[in-house]
Amino acid sequence: MRVSRAQAEENRRTVIEVASRLFRERGFDGIGLNDLMKGAGLTQGGFYKQFESKDDLIVQASSKALERGVANWTGVVSKAAGKPLRALLRFYLSDLHRGEKADGCALAALAPEAARRSPALRQAFEAGINNHLDILDGVVPPEPGKDVRDRSIAALSTMVGALVLSRAVDDEQLSNRFLKAAAESLLADEGASQASPLQ
Repeated sequence: MRVSRAQAEENRRTVIEVASRLFRERGFDGIGLNDLMKGAGLTQGGFYKQFESKDDLIVQASSKALERGVANWTGVVSKAAGKPLRALLRFYLSDLHRGEKADGCALAALAPEAARRSPALRQAFEAGINNHLDILDGVVPPEPGKDVRDRSIAALSTMVGALVLSRAVDDEQLSNRFLKAAAESLLADEGASQASPLQ
């Protein structure tokens, strides 16, 4: 039975959404096309009608995951009452986010793999990184005589690095220290070290 154009597009969106979660959870090579399509409730036979290759899907799913991350950050910042950086750090450097890989940050989950992949994927990550930096430009404390983008780059590097390292260790105390130390370092300019930024 032929699938309508609308249904085919809906199936395509479903595959991209499912792939964006599964790739963050298992890595690009951690799941095959058969299991990926099964996760989307579809058969592998329709895959090549919708995507040129697995690499094509990787780019599209990564772009979707990065867009979701930007939307999450925008939501957190828009609801923050006067302390957007603190709110963003509380969200990003949290126990919940550390444990939720499938719905977590694509930068922390996949950037190391993206560095070894196609130019198209690296371009998708570059766009996603710049969108995250744009948000940070509006919330990091300014420093006289310094470009705010440099401060944002340092903040993003610290946040993503802390999350990656906190996930890489079994020692829960060390894992928590990565998150807390990163947040306290980024909030030092606000004079906020007296209270834990993650509470």
